[in-house]
Amino acid sequence: MKKSSAKEEIGKDKKIAVLIPCYNESKTIGKVVKDYKDVLPEADIYVYDNNSNDGTDKIAKKAGAIVKYEYKQGKGNVIRSMFKDIDADCYLMIDGDDTYPKENAREMCELILEGKADMVIGDRLSSTYFKENKRPFHNFGNVLVRGLINTLFKSNVRDIMTGYRAFSYDFVKTFPVLSKGFEIETEMTIHSLDKNLLLKEIPVDYRDRPEGSVSKLNTYSDGFKVLKTIARLFKEYKPTIFFSIISLLFFIISLIFGIPVFAEYFKTGLVPRFPTLIFAGFMLIISILMFICGIILEVVVKKHRQLFELLLIKTRNDL
Repeated sequence: MKKSSAKEEIGKDKKIAVLIPCYNESKTIGKVVKDYKDVLPEADIYVYDNNSNDGTDKIAKKAGAIVKYEYKQGKGNVIRSMFKDIDADCYLMIDGDDTYPKENAREMCELILEGKADMVIGDRLSSTYFKENKRPFHNFGNVLVRGLINTLFKSNVRDIMTGYRAFSYDFVKTFPVLSKGFEIETEMTIHSLDKNLLLKEIPVDYRDRPEGSVSKLNTYSDGFKVLKTIARLFKEYKPTIFFSIISLLFFIISLIFGIPVFAEYFKTGLVPRFPTLIFAGFMLIISILMFICGIILEVVVKKHRQLFELLLIKTRNDL
């Protein structure tokens, strides 16, 4: 009992904001709001309605949530508004589809409030996700994205695209939201890895949507957007590696076309295939330019990291 009471005291004088981005979640939003009011009675529950037409906002208000509106469609746009508008010591982000357990909310918030993490990830993939989720391509997409990011960024994050996360004030006020849709979670993960922010994961039991509740995530179009986001962020955060790979490809093409021409020249003293030689030389020039671009952009990225650290210090001083 003493241990439980101590946990209740943690964060008592701190502000916790529960963030629920919503689009047509009338079947589940009432239960979600009530569940998180039960486990985090001291928290403010914010529901940002994203052009719902099924009465989601009215149900959320009736359940006791603070309802606001974001008229630019897309989860990324909603998160941008939430992060900009709301000030708190700890932010807990969940989906309004009742797929995440309320039982982990207190633990996730404690890790943030105790300063043990800048972002806490509710890891579905190490728990019940593959049993509960009935969409095989979603399962494959999660594994693919996890493998790509962990390989490219030399990390070991188990669940890249979960919508169950807790954030510190520092993270929220220094995270530049660029994505407009469901790729926002991937962007958050890569940002924390690149900026050396403290990231923790805890396994959570995932349950599939209840009957009558429909997912807004399109397996193919949104999956392509996520892969596109990974490529873009890889280019922006790891330009030396990105452009070196491109440089290597052009260099190999240059060798494939150039070596036979030079071999023939050393054998006969003649260069009968000038167009091939010119093409090989052109590929070699592009290869060198790509490599130089990577080096220059790496300097820019390093400068941005330095500026981010200064921004982080300023944000902490403003608390």
